[in-house]
Amino acid sequence: MNNFPMLWNTSISAIKTQERPEHSYFAEAYDFMQSWLSGQQTFTLQTSGSTGTPKPIQIHRSQLIASAQMTGKALGLHAGTRALVCLNVHYIAGLMMLVRGMELDWDLTVIEPSANPLLDVNGLDAFDFTALVPLQLGAILENPKTENQVNRLGTVLLGGATVNVSLQRKIESLSVPVYQSYGMTETVSHIALRKLNGENFSEDYQFLPNIVFGTDGRGCLHISGPVTNGEVVQTNDLVEIAGDTFKWIGRADNVINSGGVKIVLDKVDATVGKVFYDLKIGNAFFNWFVSDEKLGQKLILVVEGTANTFQAKDMIEEIRKSLSAYETPKHVYFVQHFNKTTTDKVDKRRTVQQLLASQNG
Repeated sequence: MNNFPMLWNTSISAIKTQERPEHSYFAEAYDFMQSWLSGQQTFTLQTSGSTGTPKPIQIHRSQLIASAQMTGKALGLHAGTRALVCLNVHYIAGLMMLVRGMELDWDLTVIEPSANPLLDVNGLDAFDFTALVPLQLGAILENPKTENQVNRLGTVLLGGATVNVSLQRKIESLSVPVYQSYGMTETVSHIALRKLNGENFSEDYQFLPNIVFGTDGRGCLHISGPVTNGEVVQTNDLVEIAGDTFKWIGRADNVINSGGVKIVLDKVDATVGKVFYDLKIGNAFFNWFVSDEKLGQKLILVVEGTANTFQAKDMIEEIRKSLSAYETPKHVYFVQHFNKTTTDKVDKRRTVQQLLASQNG
């Protein structure tokens, strides 16, 4: 067995005879795989906390199997697929790579999660399938040592975060197929995919087979099927469904009411991202709101860093060319650093609260 500090190779046949790795991260993967092979029926998984506080939930074996089979069929991944596992196996995205490996008879190379996985594998290794978060693919494409080695990853599946405009433009020039996934722990990984480059590129997500879907009175997606054990999972994601595809609009809890007009902050973020890209502004940003006596909730833009080439007034003027007057931020604030949650996501509410407190103080 290859039992190096950063690398562990295994397959469905090998795992049955391999000894437990000493490295704690690989030992966690090994223990799960042994539990799976022994026939364990239920597993406790941890949600990522993307929509709230992380929490444990119970998932049945049949749900994991259904998800693995859907992915294999949708992406044409058969027995013998060489897969790189570089997402945390403590969460659903990484764990499902192990399940797919066992259920679909893949050869797995497991490494500890890192910003640039290609720096942690043998320079001659090539794979058929790799699941990444956008941050990892971005790091690969920005590093001179790995920017021309993306082909080694095979088909790439992105999840866990949105793909910004800059990364999307780079993906469009890649020869390997790249997909963005839609899903969550409660749906046992993704239930829909969209192609980000090449033939069949689409801005809409395609539902995977056997997924039952619809919207509630708010226009938010609900999902059921074998991956949810038949239970309906209600999301807060506003979508527009057309046939067996949907366009993601934004989260219902990211909608503000400004002067009687509902504004979807995710939609404004997407447009501002394109404006920033065209202006070559690389600063991180988000749109939020502050209380206002006249409007109720006033739309603002918060930018990480300091004003450089483009001042706040210039930014607003450029944004106004692409958005309605209602959707154009009324003020731009600059902050040195964004506050983060325990799972390293931007804490927008706390960032704005501290920003306003510092100005009022």
